[in-house]
Amino acid sequence: MSATKYQVITPPNTLKAKIGDPRKLMDASTVANAEKALAAMANDFQSWIEDDVTRLDAAWSVAADVFVAQPETLDAVFGAAHDLKGLGTTYSYPLVTRLAGSLCKLIESEGVRAVPPKSLLAAHIDAIKAVVRGHIKQDTHPGGKALAEELEAQVAAQPQP
Repeated sequence: MSATKYQVITPPNTLKAKIGDPRKLMDASTVANAEKALAAMANDFQSWIEDDVTRLDAAWSVAADVFVAQPETLDAVFGAAHDLKGLGTTYSYPLVTRLAGSLCKLIESEGVRAVPPKSLLAAHIDAIKAVVRGHIKQDTHPGGKALAEELEAQVAAQPQP
């Protein structure tokens, strides 16, 4: 066997030279300013999450109406649920993040979208609407936690096509 000759070339890291030390970009005052801006928007969070839940419900209404003929309409449901998954905690609703995450997991694969469990989809959407309507924000709330755990268990039990 012959030895293979090779040379490792490490390109220079010019990013640090361009922007400086990234830790200095996020100093305490920058973080404090971001938190202040977020707090200023907090009064709008309830209406924003209600708007996102309305969009999820509207997407579900369309998908449920044409459910057998056009399961690809679940793409809009997935998109709205994915947005809620990402924004729920920002809007002070970690329980919505958890429920929307479970819904996304349920319908993320195209195989499941082809034959989705309609009643489990509806249960997730109804749960999200109920917790926002009832202002049940924390995923440690006894009823909310039990609901999320049950829905997550149901999703885990779904056969993967």
